[in-house]
Amino acid sequence: MHITIRLFAGLAETIGSSSLSFHATEIPLTAGKLKELLSASYPDAASQIGASLIAVDREYAPDDSIITASSEVALIPPVSGGENGTIYESTTDGLYSITDQPINAEKLLDDVLDVNHGASLLFIGTTREMTGEQRTTALHYEAYIPMALSKLEEIGKEVKNRWNANCAISHRIGLVGLKEASVIIAISTPHRDTCYEASRFAIERLKQTVPVWKKDINESGQHWVDSDQKATDSIHK
Repeated sequence: MHITIRLFAGLAETIGSSSLSFHATEIPLTAGKLKELLSASYPDAASQIGASLIAVDREYAPDDSIITASSEVALIPPVSGGENGTIYESTTDGLYSITDQPINAEKLLDDVLDVNHGASLLFIGTTREMTGEQRTTALHYEAYIPMALSKLEEIGKEVKNRWNANCAISHRIGLVGLKEASVIIAISTPHRDTCYEASRFAIERLKQTVPVWKKDINESGQHWVDSDQKATDSIHK
């Protein structure tokens, strides 16, 4: 069985390609077995493959998930956070988007305002210069865009269900300079306490589950940054 596997961030750099055409002889093929086969076929990347997650049809897949020839497969490395040109992709309602252009915070806020809501918040994540003694000059973000949009939409639905909140999220990809916004989350709720809770939940869940990767560009070079929380936390809950 031949399958095509999408690769991202440092894993794509190590293997030297953003996709693989892989032939698997074992049927049925599970996500766990695929990782074993890939690790054996690409020993230089085995440690990265072992720490990665399989996504099947844009959902994180436990090890026992079955992969078929028609499956859309991606290997998601445990890092978080473009190319030249303009990229803007969004969900059909326009509330969740991925773009390589500066994010319009005012528009996001306008998207969530409600005459029956008395509280609204904008969370804006920006590029900072110093992390400890390390000086950053810029960040570069990469995303698995279709799955990222789906996961952002899931966050918005959960925020709505738990706090009766309106939510809109936009994430930047490509090069993001100092003080520029990489992610903006807009929230509105009837009361301020739930607004704070919903906003905090949204950014923490984004860091856990949305396939976006961050490369730190600094005076000594550049490297992909490990995330604080691994996506494995979410799929085993």
